[in-house]
Amino acid sequence: MGRADARRAQQRGARRAAKSGGIRRLFTWRKMLGTFFGFCLLIMGAFVALYLYVDIPKANALAERQSNVYQYSDGTVLTRTGDGVNRQIVDLAEVPKEVQHTFVAAENKTFYKDKGVDLKGTARGILNTLSGKGKQGGSTITQQYVKNYYLTQDPTVSRKLKELVISLKVDQKKDKNYILAGYINTAYYGRGASGIQAAAQAYYGVDAKDLNVSQGAYLAALLQAPSQYDWAVATPTGRRLVKERWAYTLDNMVEMHWLDKAQRDTLKFPVPDKPKPARGMEGQTGYLVEAANKELDKQGITGDMRQAGGWTFTLNIDKKRQKQLEQSVDRQLESKLDRKGNKVDATVQAGATSVDPKTGAVVALYGGVDYVKHYISNATRRDYQPASTFKPLVLASALENEAKTQDGDLIGVNTRYDGTSKRPVVGSDTPFAPENEDNRSYGDVTVQTAMNKSINSVFAQMVVDVGPPAVKETALALGVPDQNFPERPAITLGTMNASTWDMAGAYATLDNHGRKVTPFIVKSAKHRDRTVDPVKGIGNQVISRKSADTVTSVLRGVVDSGSGQAANTSAYEAAGKTGTSENNKSALFAGYTPELTTVVALFGESPKDGGGQVSLTGTANSGRANGGGFPAQIWADYTLGALGGGSSAQFDLQDVERGEVSVPASPSTSPSTSQSPDPSPSESSDLPSQSPIETPSDSASQSPIETPSESPVLPSESPVLPGGGGNSGRPGNNNPLNQ
Repeated sequence: MGRADARRAQQRGARRAAKSGGIRRLFTWRKMLGTFFGFCLLIMGAFVALYLYVDIPKANALAERQSNVYQYSDGTVLTRTGDGVNRQIVDLAEVPKEVQHTFVAAENKTFYKDKGVDLKGTARGILNTLSGKGKQGGSTITQQYVKNYYLTQDPTVSRKLKELVISLKVDQKKDKNYILAGYINTAYYGRGASGIQAAAQAYYGVDAKDLNVSQGAYLAALLQAPSQYDWAVATPTGRRLVKERWAYTLDNMVEMHWLDKAQRDTLKFPVPDKPKPARGMEGQTGYLVEAANKELDKQGITGDMRQAGGWTFTLNIDKKRQKQLEQSVDRQLESKLDRKGNKVDATVQAGATSVDPKTGAVVALYGGVDYVKHYISNATRRDYQPASTFKPLVLASALENEAKTQDGDLIGVNTRYDGTSKRPVVGSDTPFAPENEDNRSYGDVTVQTAMNKSINSVFAQMVVDVGPPAVKETALALGVPDQNFPERPAITLGTMNASTWDMAGAYATLDNHGRKVTPFIVKSAKHRDRTVDPVKGIGNQVISRKSADTVTSVLRGVVDSGSGQAANTSAYEAAGKTGTSENNKSALFAGYTPELTTVVALFGESPKDGGGQVSLTGTANSGRANGGGFPAQIWADYTLGALGGGSSAQFDLQDVERGEVSVPASPSTSPSTSQSPDPSPSESSDLPSQSPIETPSDSASQSPIETPSESPVLPSESPVLPGGGGNSGRPGNNNPLNQ
């Protein structure tokens, strides 16, 4: 390197050193520390200014609470709720000491020692609010009391800062007992109950002074999520969580020496009483309000916000169609039942959901005989099975996935399958050989005929041909919930759990040419401070129009000459499918016209406490209450009235494969070679004429609330036999039933 190069290198090094030294001089520890303390002083000054500026306000609007108004779609009033707060203030001395301690143990163990605020929790709450996570983060009992009594529930930074300042001042001016009394008397516990006295009555039918420590721990646990933790309506997850929080509360009491460990070990979870519906909730009103409130919860209008009042909720419910649905159930079912003199009739529960397929609006809903008498909504319950109303979704998946038979033939309306009863499916690792209705075999039939007659053996093979995972994927896309939904051949019989609301959404999507329909009941939610956008009822194309319209074409055949003939009339064009579950525990008819989609169901529910699924066989002394009977009759009566006596609207079907509309052929009477058990003698047809068409066979019997998973081998399943129908899924030449 020359001297010139060396000098240049030396100069570059000097410049870098000077620059580095400048940065170090700019970011010295002394300057950084000074900046930090300056920032802290700025924050402290701002807080002092805020502390001096914000004073303890008057009680919030909850103390002057307004009612909420629920309206029909035309603006006429359905009901008003919350005309007066369900709250009775009680002195803290009236509440047993150990019950007082349950609230402290559950929410704020340091309550008696802290200064009324949790700075870490407040900071976390502010950060969560700024990041869009809502009102999250820890708060002391004092802060929660301040929020309930002086402020609002709005998850804003300004409210959180005010809460912090007011809590400090309240803690300075009021003693802990005053604050605790205010907290337990203003908190919302669910079931329309504000304050511990109303909560004690709502959940245990006793006064606050008579609560025991176990009951108190449940009420204290409830405050974290009143809607989710109410035992009567909680999901299995909700029940697990509230039991864990109840135990957590009692364990904290032991830790704080407020409860003896030996006594703690003897305590059992105190299951609360069943809810007593509020006045004005009689008939169908309570079911409509409950469905609306569940939707509002998902939209962010929580129970706490509704409890403050001042809301006007307009529902999509059409007043005339709602009345028509109630009258149709009365005419076609209730008028024929003897609920007092007939044990079977006493178990019958009806539910229905009716949807506008062009918008997703729920225009009518039937939840049961009376909300006051039967708290569970039969329209939205998911503890029963949709049964054979699922079969059209199997066909939709086959068409959408361009599935092929075992012989390599593309599955379509005129594809031929072996309709032999108890025929083992081919190509599945899971053996399955479902029995057709009354063990009848139909030989070589088209898909159209199989749908008309609801032939189980055909659709069991179709599920295998398409693939259970693909069928499930299509069903979920159409709106069937993922509840007790294994990927196995038996799903063809509708062995998952779905409500009439769910199935109405799935069928409305077919009605809407494959574009997703999500049923929603709240048209608008307005408050003087805010409005909330309704659920988006129409979504994306989830299956092709060709697939959806082809299924509609096939389902027209079910109504014209299949198991749904009770819904057939010249007053409108209709498509639909019947369904009857195992042992006749549920019976459904899911159908639609170009303007209206409606699913009607009957459920067999034991009238004893706790319920339980029972058979509908013998309903109104008419044999099996199948989907083609009472449900289809209710559907037809309602649809005729809801459409104003009829409609000339026609299905706009495009590019569909037409299937034959045939008179049901005489099935073979030859015995099956399978050794599966004989059908139940109570099983009969989904046709109104009682000629057997559809089987109720599916998975093992299920409990009314928590449905166990499907057993590995169903009663109608048998091992795959060599050459059982051949690899094609079509009849074999050596099968005597097909000769």
